[in-house]
Amino acid sequence: MTIRTILVDDEKLAIQGLQLRLEQFDDVEIIDTCSNGRSAIRKIKTAKPDLVFLDIQMPGFDGFSVVKGIMEIEPPLIVFVTAYEEHAIRAFEANAVNYLMKPVDEDKLADTIERVRVRLAEKKSSEEADKLKNVLNEVAPDRAEELSEGEGESADRFEKLINVKDRGQIFRVEVDSIEHIEAAGDYMCIYTGDNSLILRETMKDLERRLDPRTFQRVHRSTIVNLNQVRQVKPHTNGECFLVLDSGAEVKVSRSYRDVVARFVH
Repeated sequence: MTIRTILVDDEKLAIQGLQLRLEQFDDVEIIDTCSNGRSAIRKIKTAKPDLVFLDIQMPGFDGFSVVKGIMEIEPPLIVFVTAYEEHAIRAFEANAVNYLMKPVDEDKLADTIERVRVRLAEKKSSEEADKLKNVLNEVAPDRAEELSEGEGESADRFEKLINVKDRGQIFRVEVDSIEHIEAAGDYMCIYTGDNSLILRETMKDLERRLDPRTFQRVHRSTIVNLNQVRQVKPHTNGECFLVLDSGAEVKVSRSYRDVVARFVH
């Protein structure tokens, strides 16, 4: 699969240097270059590339403005390239594939291209599944329903790592290390065995990212990693507590007790 790529930077030498470094990747095709943000928005909307290497510090429309300007279309994968380290957090918030410092390190560039390949392969698989489902919806609705149920059980669809911005830093949290999650408005408190982090996200959105065979809602505002449960303690009024590997106890409300009972033995 060819990765159709656009390079965006107001410095001509920076573009030339990146072009040279990308020559080692046979599957990367540079279809265009841009020297400013406005031109980048137009060309991205027209050419619909798979990948954009995007400078952040540009006169007029900077890199983040470019990202905002293409939100009305299905955006390409973005790799930010800049000389300024302080933009890293905003880059991850923009869901960038990676954040490369100038001059671009060849090993980090190779790692970035590999990440791009994985993301594009996942996207292609998802698109093919959607096409199949649409055909089945027309000719065999019952089979389409079975396919949807099967997708829901695929662990590959769910996050393995979650990026959490907390106290001005980006933490990469392995999902399996999460013990439980508690909601506080539009914020989630994520607890691991030895740490707690704050994530700005709703409970509903976070649930979509986690495998329901492992992570179950046990209370209106609590999700538990069932692999971390070591004991169930009955309580009054049909409620109970789950004791986790760290020793923490999580209350299970009556309305969720039957759900948990299917997973905890």
